Amino acid sequence: MDIADKIVVVTGAASGIGKALCERFAKEGAKLVVCSDMNEEGAKATAADVGGVAVTTDVSNEDEIVALINLVEDNHGPIDLFCSNAGIGFSGGPEVTNEQWQKIWEVNTMSHIWAARHLVPKMIARGGGYLLNTASAAGLLNQIGSMCYGVTKHAAVGAAEWLALTYGDQGIKVSVFCPQSIRTEMTRGGENHVAALDGMFEPEDAAAACVKAINEETFLALTHEQVVGYMQAKTANYDRWIGGMRKLNRQFTN
Repeated sequence: MDIADKIVVVTGAASGIGKALCERFAKEGAKLVVCSDMNEEGAKATAADVGGVAVTTDVSNEDEIVALINLVEDNHGPIDLFCSNAGIGFSGGPEVTNEQWQKIWEVNTMSHIWAARHLVPKMIARGGGYLLNTASAAGLLNQIGSMCYGVTKHAAVGAAEWLALTYGDQGIKVSVFCPQSIRTEMTRGGENHVAALDGMFEPEDAAAACVKAINEETFLALTHEQVVGYMQAKTANYDRWIGGMRKLNRQFTN
């Protein structure tokens, strides 16, 4: 899809990957970039930078996602590209609190599903549309040190796959972004984290990878191409892959 003259919505737009996406979409000639974030001032700052519109949205609340979609479509026109980009993370395993599990489930997974629930029927009715869902390489591999992050990102990838295979014949295009470490507030101080073993890329690199996937209408968007090899190793010999991940777990959690 050519982004020029399209109406684009980006969640998590106040900083990091979301802000870089807004900036890149504006450079690509988008008709309108809607910069959505629960950080109202941050969303307004990004919108001012790109000549877009700011909308305050908490993506852990389905009603607020509905309000975002309706506000854009009622006041600006049909959404061509919706980028479910907002995400959070917590360290730990099963001991992570129920409240944290619920919150990360809502933000990292359900926000994508809620957006699709309310936007896909509209897109199908008018002939098609595009969804870009930010997941993580953790959704293809896993996340040393964070069970809830790995689990919810796996679910996000699975949701994107389902949307692509179910609605592709009805004009719905889907890309899922699965980066390793990107330099954002979430990864601040994590230059020596396991996720940064293959290097920490910049948000602008993330945006470029996403735009490439959208232009080429490919499902998987990556910054770190090594991820493909890791996926192949995982499926070729699952037990050996688990052994390698256990080694990383010992190295980075002990």
